[in-house]
Amino acid sequence: MTQTNEPDKETCAGNCAGCPSATGCSDPRNADAPKGLPPKAEVSVKHVVLVLSGKGGVGKSTVSANLAYALANRGYKTALIDLDIHGPDIPKMLGIEDARLQSYDGKIIEPVRVTGNLAVISMAFLLPERNTPVIWRGPMKMTVIRQFLEDVNWGDLDYMIVDLPPGTGDEALTVAQLAPNIAGAVIVTTPQDVAVLDSSKAAEFIKKLELRVLGIVENMSGFVCPHCNEAIDIFGKGGGEKEAKELGVPFLGAIPLDPEMRKAADEGRPFILRRAGAEESPTWKSFDAIMEALVNEIEG
Repeated sequence: MTQTNEPDKETCAGNCAGCPSATGCSDPRNADAPKGLPPKAEVSVKHVVLVLSGKGGVGKSTVSANLAYALANRGYKTALIDLDIHGPDIPKMLGIEDARLQSYDGKIIEPVRVTGNLAVISMAFLLPERNTPVIWRGPMKMTVIRQFLEDVNWGDLDYMIVDLPPGTGDEALTVAQLAPNIAGAVIVTTPQDVAVLDSSKAAEFIKKLELRVLGIVENMSGFVCPHCNEAIDIFGKGGGEKEAKELGVPFLGAIPLDPEMRKAADEGRPFILRRAGAEESPTWKSFDAIMEALVNEIEG
């Protein structure tokens, strides 16, 4: 069935301002709305990287948080935007879930600064309680996404990592239209066929927007038993690499299933910071190699 850009006329309230469908809607009430794509948000950033997944539960936010931290640790001025509006987990993973947003002039928002090179913004910083749900339709999401992009005191950035919710809905489409200087997208998947199938849809979504697929990351790729050192492919292995070849996009690397990564996220300390014994950690080395491959794709 063909998808259109028009809202459901039976439920539309006629509030065209801020509506993500306004630019392509033929409703008479929308006659004065500007046509075409919305203007880009004004952000001083060299490279915007979108992090997507075709389905939930593949570790997309874990990859986003660790990549952002890795870039910041290498001296890049980095922003991390958590656009999983209904399930914002980035603050928990970074140990800043009790932080709140501030504004010194009532107009420009100050992001939460984790380090000198890493600043974060998330819907979680605006919620009164951790379990407060966000019950919003598309127009509200579009408004807050623009605010997170251009009404925040980001300064001059090298990288902006955008952690998106699963799928190819409002959030992904809106930020793809609004964000300037998009270098491309990283697609996160797990090895099993159902996850790879959904990741291919995310990759095709990016291509239809005429953006680059910077590469595919295969998360939870095998597991090495800490007791006997036997490799066990719990979710399979190699599905992401195979899909990257079929789609003709780079394969950035595979990250093993590691209990220490789960522990790091629960403790609010990115795994990439756990440098003790890094030379012996396949997971740490995988993250470091993926970060190198990503930078090479963008700047090489």
